[in-house]
Order: sequence, then C-alpha cells, then structure tokens
Amino acid sequence: MTNDTFNLSKEQLIQQSFVQMDQHLQSAHYSKAQKLALTCRILFDNGHDSGLAGQITARGDTPGTYLTQRLGFGFDEICASNLLLVNEDLEVLQGDGMANPANRFHSWLYRARPDVQCIIHTHAVHTAALSMLEVPLEISHMDNCVLYDDIAFLPKWPGVPVGNEEGELISKAIGDKHALLLAHHGLLIASSSIEEACILALAFERAARMHLLASSAGSIQPIDPDLGREARDWILRGQRSAVAFAYYARRTLRKGPECLD
Repeated sequence: MTNDTFNLSKEQLIQQSFVQMDQHLQSAHYSKAQKLALTCRILFDNGHDSGLAGQITARGDTPGTYLTQRLGFGFDEICASNLLLVNEDLEVLQGDGMANPANRFHSWLYRARPDVQCIIHTHAVHTAALSMLEVPLEISHMDNCVLYDDIAFLPKWPGVPVGNEEGELISKAIGDKHALLLAHHGLLIASSSIEEACILALAFERAARMHLLASSAGSIQPIDPDLGREARDWILRGQRSAVAFAYYARRTLRKGPECLD
C-alpha cells in the first residue's frame, strides 16, 4: 500500500493519529478502588507527598457518596482495602476510621460539577512554593499544554477548608475548568476520570516546577493560544490518559503490589 501521509494536512494527520490511538492503545483493568489507591501511590512517588495533607476522592456507585483515604494514612500507605466510602456529610459507610474533615469542600464540588468523577488536592512542593507568590501558573511549554487555558486561580486563602464557606468558594473559583491553583495552599484537580485526574495532577506539579525555574532566569514568554489549545486537545484524550496512567501504575507496582489488596 502506498504511503501518502506526506500529502496530508496537519489536521488530517492529527485525526488519523486519534483513530490509531483508539484502535491500539489499551488501558489496564483496575477496579475504582484500585485506581484510587494507585493514584495515591503514583502521586507520592512523584513529589506530592506532604505528610497527611491532601485528599484524593472518587465518586461512589451510589449518588452522594465517594471513596477517599483514611485520615492518619499517608499516600504511600493507601491500599484498595483501607479506603473509606463516605457520604456528603463525611459519615463513613464502609471501612474503618474517619475521613479527613477537609474533604468537606469535595462534597460541594461534586454537587456543583456533575461531570466530575475524581478530585485531587495536594500540597506538592513546587506548586505550594508558587502559591506563596500569589501568581497564576503560567503554561508556556508543550509538555504542560495538557493544562493550557484550563487552570483557574484563587488568590484568597480561606484558611483550613473544613467549613461550608470554603466549599462554596472553591467550587465557584474552579468554574468549569479542570484545575485550580489555591494561593498559599496547593493544587486542585477535578476530572471526569481517575486516570485523567492523576495525569493532570502530575502535569500541574511539573508545570509549577518549570514556572519557578524559568521565572528565576527571566520573563516567561507566552505561547500562541491556538497552538496551546491544539496541544491540549492532542494530549488530553481518554485513551491517552488511560495508557499514561497504566505506565505510572506499572512503575509504582514494581515496588510492590500490596496497594491492590
């Protein structure tokens, strides 16, 4: 068969690649609890450790419920078997122990965004450092464009997010975007899948690190908006996110499969 790709436009080549990705990229088969436990371990392995701070949740099968980690366990200790199923009032329905009281804003965000299936909030060190400057995260490199024009900024720190006021503030601040930088705090990801949320959280922290490195050397130069959106749509596809998640999961599981218990 004659290869005529040299005569195709960029848009045609992109669409052809999308078809090939859908045909050939296979995601790994994990349960929802296993995906959430793997996400905790993956983020721990990639600089999101901050002791017991941060929460990772996923909607449960019953409306008004979600899975989350048990308070007192670090991300590196989370297994599918020690996750909690809680309701919107953080009452434990399945599992032992208690949820982080700061999970309250997750309930507000799930109510405000029916499209969201997973929420990640961490105090990853470069993101936390950037948040101290009270400036939005700048996306100006191809690798970070998965978040291009998709990050909201909350310049006001509301304090410990255990009240309803914080839930209202955070759920309004993120709007319809997938990510939020909270000044003097950390990052928030709200996504339609656990896999995508994990990949976006990894991208967020890497982008924050690059922002700090680049701005220490000079002024960050913006990229063309159309090209930024093109790159975002190229990277942010369901199959691509699932395959990327599977890659990070394999890296984590080489250290030990106990998180799948």
